[in-house]
Amino acid sequence: MARFLIKLILNAVALWFTTLIVAGVHVHPYASNTTATVLTYLLIALIFGVVNSVVGTVVKIVAFPLYILTLGLISFIINGLLLLLVAWISGLFGFGLEIDGFWWGVLGALVLGFFSWLLGLLARPVSPRETR
Repeated sequence: MARFLIKLILNAVALWFTTLIVAGVHVHPYASNTTATVLTYLLIALIFGVVNSVVGTVVKIVAFPLYILTLGLISFIINGLLLLLVAWISGLFGFGLEIDGFWWGVLGALVLGFFSWLLGLLARPVSPRETR
């Protein structure tokens, strides 16, 4: 459970960094105070995690021949579409992620993936190697 919460918080922080860097990706909180903004980022990170694990896995399995054919470049398009799906789902709640267009979604997914990877590296506990 702690690992899940840490990943959720790291994804929320990565999403926050993404909205600061990518001009076409915005988050609209359900209220104008700081707590509502933090909760909005956490809810969007939760939606992103569910969409990425359920829909993303199915799409990546079905699109496996396209991954081979395009040498993995189709992953940028698929991740952008998944981010657009997250924006649509969060928009159904009346708040959340807003993306200005398809290519902003692709760029946002690329930046979000980079920051998620980087924060994951920084949050990984340093443990000594076992010697045999």
